[in-house]
Amino acid sequence: MDEIKKRGIKVGYTPDVLTEATAELSVALLLATCRRLPEAMQEVKNGGWKSWSPMWMCGYGLSNSTVGIIGLGRIGLAIAQRLRPFGVKKFLYTGRKPRPERASEVDAEYISCDKLAQESDFVIVSCSLTPETEGLCNKDFFGRMKKTSVFINISRGSAVNQEDLYQALTSGQIAAAGLDVTTPEPLPINHPLLNLKNCGNVCLL
Repeated sequence: MDEIKKRGIKVGYTPDVLTEATAELSVALLLATCRRLPEAMQEVKNGGWKSWSPMWMCGYGLSNSTVGIIGLGRIGLAIAQRLRPFGVKKFLYTGRKPRPERASEVDAEYISCDKLAQESDFVIVSCSLTPETEGLCNKDFFGRMKKTSVFINISRGSAVNQEDLYQALTSGQIAAAGLDVTTPEPLPINHPLLNLKNCGNVCLL
């Protein structure tokens, strides 16, 4: 900032311009991931859909689930507000400090990052990238998650250790992941994550 001031460079800040759009697209990514929509569409195209089966491509539902949000800022709150009508049982959140006013809008409970990983059926990363959050979602984090958990990252690619995420997905440590952000962006087309059926990577905004 000192250098910017020194050079007389004007800096603009436009909060809330994309909050609503980002929240809507984040919910779309979560639903597509947990209900296995891209995988199911591919099965139709490649002939994998043979006949009706009650449990085929069911995925995981939001009703009576626990959703954990890392970073209950404007976007994190907007996501929670949109997920509430799906019958989510409990919202958990973590961050640098409690945000009681925002949390009260969705009855969210502030807990540690470790507990959030352990207790959540869905984990949504929507925090800003700082030295504290860089690499936050790593082998230890994924190791605490449920095997049926779905992981969504709309924060920054560097908030996730992608090698650890790959191992968590291929080993069955977690069920699925939906990524709006990666390192680098876009991922090379031969990147291991892009070859996984249980990992979706899209460009939302």
